[in-house]
Formats: sequence, C-alpha cells, structure tokens
Amino acid sequence: MKPIRKEYEDLGVDGFYKKSGWHYTNPHEPQIVTLLKKNKSQLNYEKALDFCCGSGEVTAALATMGFENTTGSDPYTRQAFQKRTGKKALSLSFKEVIRKGLPETYTTVIASFALHLCPREQLYPLVSQIFESTSQLVVITPHKRPQLEELDGIHLVFTDETPTPKGKQVRLKIYERDF
Repeated sequence: MKPIRKEYEDLGVDGFYKKSGWHYTNPHEPQIVTLLKKNKSQLNYEKALDFCCGSGEVTAALATMGFENTTGSDPYTRQAFQKRTGKKALSLSFKEVIRKGLPETYTTVIASFALHLCPREQLYPLVSQIFESTSQLVVITPHKRPQLEELDGIHLVFTDETPTPKGKQVRLKIYERDF
C-alpha cells in the first residue's frame, strides 16, 4: 500500500478520499488521542464538531473521556465514521462551509488532519465561517501548516505536540478569533 502522501499526489485529495474514504483510518490515531486527553483542561468538549472526521478518531477519543455529544462531518468518510461510532455524520465540504456556514453552534470545532489540505485561498473564508459557530477552533496537524495565526483576526492561544514512532511531531493548536 502506498503512503497517504503519495496517494494524495497521485490521485489528488478528492480522488484519494473518493477511492478510500469508506475504509479510511488515520495512522496517527494514538497521537490524536494523546493530545486530546493531555489538553482536556484547556478545551471545552461539551458539544464538539469533529470536522473532517475521518473514521471518527476524535469522536472515539472524546467518548472515552465521557463526552458523547460530538457531531462528525466529512464529505468522504461518512461511512467509515458511522461504522465505527454508530453515529451519522454531516456531509460538509470546505466549499459548502464557506458558502453556507455550519448548521449549529459548538463549544469547540476540532479539525484533525484536514485544514492543511484546504487550498490557501479558501482558508480565511473557511475559518471565518467556522468561527461564526464556535469560539474555539482546534487544529491537529502533522505539519506546521496551517498557520492560522497569520490570518487577520485569529490568534493562536496554545500549542502542544507529541512524537510519532518515526520521530516526527503531531501538533495540536488552539485558536480563537479576535473579531
């Protein structure tokens, strides 16, 4: 099996998830769980949106901490999410959120392994719409990207990281809006 990064290059992000979304699992789930548990006191998980939910890694981690009121959203991996969590997921793409916003308000929106895939020109409108429905955006990423603190009206509140078995870092960033 090819590494995900290579599949993204060969198929594009849309092509990759159309091919693999129904059975996708994030290979960095242990790091996601570690970061969410470690930073529980800094985050409000009472009504969370697991944005670009994959197969429900964030939702499953929150459930183990006693937070069951989590909604998933992903245009590609809804079947994998539902199979794992027993919950239906919304089908919101970046473009749909930019156009219509989110359907509800949330105590936090958690975007795990997703926002670094958003085209740069869509990032500000996407994040602006997300902040219409939450005061706290959590980004979990295998990169330093996206650096939302470079966008007007958004500031980085906190960052944490944990290593992968290969010695790379998975980062958790908490953002709030100034507007």
